[in-house]
Amino acid sequence: MPVQRINPDKLLKFDRLSQVVVSSAGKMAFIAGQSALDENFALIGGDDHFAQAVQALRNLRTAVEAAGTSVDRVLSSTVYLKNLTPAVGEQFMRALGVALEGAPFPPHAFSLVGVQALAGPDILVEISAIALIDS
Repeated sequence: MPVQRINPDKLLKFDRLSQVVVSSAGKMAFIAGQSALDENFALIGGDDHFAQAVQALRNLRTAVEAAGTSVDRVLSSTVYLKNLTPAVGEQFMRALGVALEGAPFPPHAFSLVGVQALAGPDILVEISAIALIDS
């Protein structure tokens, strides 16, 4: 079943966001929060929201692929951004456009949530997601 992405005429439209994502499939992957930490717990991206967002999105891709699906099957995500401001939100949106070796992360339904802190003092971005697994 293909994923249907809908941006109703009476809602805001953004290139990297789908306001509504519909799927009738029954098998889903629920992906835990992915940050810019690598497999050795080294933080990628320093104190740069953009660089950490790119790495977090790449880690999300790794997790989604481990579940047997691909990023174009991500239906929804929640993005937590430390010290969210309009400039920080813009850095995340910019990262969405280039996160996959220069290619954009596919549009999906997501929410940006500003937080005071994440799991580690230097972590600036965390992303959890729900992805469709074709049966």
